[in-house]
Amino acid sequence: MDEDIATFRQMIKSSSNIVVFTGAGISTESGIPDFRGPNGIWNKITPIDFNDFVRSEDLRRESWRRKFSGGDMMAEAAPNAGHFAINKLVQIGKVSHVITQNVDGLHHRSGVSEEQIIELHGNANYATCLDCGHRYELEDIRRSFLADETLPSCGLCQGIIKTATISFGQSMPVKEMQRAEEVTFACDMFIAIGSSLVVYPAAGFPRMAKQNGAVLVILNNEPTNMDPVADLVLHKQIGPTLSAAVD
Repeated sequence: MDEDIATFRQMIKSSSNIVVFTGAGISTESGIPDFRGPNGIWNKITPIDFNDFVRSEDLRRESWRRKFSGGDMMAEAAPNAGHFAINKLVQIGKVSHVITQNVDGLHHRSGVSEEQIIELHGNANYATCLDCGHRYELEDIRRSFLADETLPSCGLCQGIIKTATISFGQSMPVKEMQRAEEVTFACDMFIAIGSSLVVYPAAGFPRMAKQNGAVLVILNNEPTNMDPVADLVLHKQIGPTLSAAVD
């Protein structure tokens, strides 16, 4: 076995309260591109700012057009070996929580319970009312919108409905950020996986864990600016590496 993976295995074995932090890199192996990467969609299409979405019916309509054009990549994607390895660590009691920057819902589909997943940037697989928070399923909105492009509105309070993701210009969710901070301070090992660690405030959690005395491991294809302070850095493919470390 690779020496670094053997070290990783031993670190996991020696820890009792691990927090996993995931970014886009873990989901690229499921066919979901990194939106900010070289071939990411945000290099081809200018994202719609949250304040513009709220202000303009035309931009809300354009946002829904984008959502419903072509297939639904995230809804069709399946968890990969990396997701299942993390779920195994959850099931055996090693990992207490998964903090994720991803909006694809693949940790849910891998079997991790909703209570143990903290989605910092929301979830693209459903929508919510911006005023009352009521949940709406995308298929219902899709049918109505594609018929005549009528914008969805909340049946309870008439508020604006938006996919349940955190858009550019939108405030980070207070509850999720607080939960992420609490579990980060409680862990004895923090594993950052598939994240460039440049998008703040989310990227601050690995440093917070390290400063609080937790072992910090970074698993990412490319170097990050936090590599120098980590206890172990693995520049390897995520799925096979996690599988080898967990099995």
